Amino acid sequence: MSNTSKPVAFTAPHYAASQVGQNVLQHGGTAIEAMVAAAASISVVYPHMNSMGGDGFWLISEPGKAPIAIDASGTACKNATLSYYAGQSAIPSRGPKAALTMAGAVAGWHKALEISKTWQTPLPLSELLAPAIGQAEWGIEVTQSLQDASEKTFEDLSIIPHFEQFLIKGKSLKKGKILKLPTIAKTLNKLAENGLQDFYQGEIAQALAADLHAAGSPITLEDINAYEAKIVEPLSVTTSVGTLYNLPAPTQGVASLLILALFDKVQHLATTEAEFVHLLVECTKQAFIKRNQFVGDASRLSVDLQNLLSPESLDSMRADISLEHALPWPHQAKPGDTIWMGACDGEGRMVSYIQSIYWEFGSGVVSPQTGIVWNNRGTSFSLTPDSLQELAPGMKPFHTLNPAFAELKDGRRLSYGTMGGEGQPQTQAALFARYIYQQKTLPDSIRLGRWLLGRTWGDESHNLKIEQDLAEIVQSELTAKGHDIALVDSCNELMGHAGAVVKRPDNTVTAATDPRSDGNAFAAHTLD
Repeated sequence: MSNTSKPVAFTAPHYAASQVGQNVLQHGGTAIEAMVAAAASISVVYPHMNSMGGDGFWLISEPGKAPIAIDASGTACKNATLSYYAGQSAIPSRGPKAALTMAGAVAGWHKALEISKTWQTPLPLSELLAPAIGQAEWGIEVTQSLQDASEKTFEDLSIIPHFEQFLIKGKSLKKGKILKLPTIAKTLNKLAENGLQDFYQGEIAQALAADLHAAGSPITLEDINAYEAKIVEPLSVTTSVGTLYNLPAPTQGVASLLILALFDKVQHLATTEAEFVHLLVECTKQAFIKRNQFVGDASRLSVDLQNLLSPESLDSMRADISLEHALPWPHQAKPGDTIWMGACDGEGRMVSYIQSIYWEFGSGVVSPQTGIVWNNRGTSFSLTPDSLQELAPGMKPFHTLNPAFAELKDGRRLSYGTMGGEGQPQTQAALFARYIYQQKTLPDSIRLGRWLLGRTWGDESHNLKIEQDLAEIVQSELTAKGHDIALVDSCNELMGHAGAVVKRPDNTVTAATDPRSDGNAFAAHTLD
């Protein structure tokens, strides 16, 4: 327990997970411990968005030190070869053959907690996992987001064996109903007793391997035993306002940094809200062209992604951005669903964390012994030989996931991020640009109408989607510049679930979450 009252903050796209994280912080836990507790919780209460069978990426910042990153994303299993999928034009998006990459999230929790132990005496793992265990045992209240995902996927996933744990009496979930997940509770209990490595080296690993094999997945016990999360160096770029950080390959972190680095060079040109949106969209196009050209497994990089963020590279891309005209689009788009959470503890240590199973409920393959639903991130691989995303054992697929962090020149430190596949870099840019350049409040920077270039959540259109409330202000001007616009409802979940935590140099903290989510944000003091 803390002896003095210190400011702490936590934000998550589900209120229950946010409460779990904030409670750990208020009782003196580290930002990492709070995040692990919340990560376990949200894998229970938001099962359509993430799972212990998915991936994770961490950005961890100690005051006065360079941030460090953890890549807890899964590699393709040894059996995941082009010949294994011979005769198919693409990797199936659902079912056992979609379950081909390892689950790294729990290994990431373990790696992060090892760092936390160097900061202070650790809280017991059983204490961190207890809230999630209770939530799984007692049952979770179905939110509108969970109902929508259940209805959307029911036809495809209800026929997969053992998926009935995510149904009620064989039917799709309805808002307000209680869904109990007792098998997941038992798995979390086992992790609390045996340690997180049991997921990869112990009884849980054996159960997962047996269940995945029985389902028809190419993953074996050998793949599970061999997996570990890795500490990696973040990418960074320094702009007029500060230094921004994000994850390296195989994530699209470089795209998020490119958008904001380019916008920093042109933002002074915007005199209207429409020009502000237009320039961010045009910066997004330049960033996505580079992302699609270069980003894949780290072993396949033909350029150093840090070099794409050099002044010379940025100036070259800046030359292709016009204030008057929209660059013709479409370009390849990347879907995906996930959750992002942020934390700041009483010592000013901050975390930006993202956890995902890719599409809603991932592959739909559920391990009956553990209750864990497996990711389908492997569908991002290509079956085209010699392509940047070519499937091969040991490779990592392209990831839309990218948690963000910034150290500003005025002393503020900002942990921020969102879910939303193709929309992640765009929503990050909207949030950051409104907060920093337009100097809006943190809640308003997240709440105000947003846009999305390209597709997400399984949508096939590549136009510029704009929420109705924002479109009323900018549509005519953007149309005149050549943008292909489609209107969507205001406060639309399509635009992602954003959040942010800010620590100021005067030691105060602010946190905000997205009204498009079921989340909550807390900024308070530790308990005396």
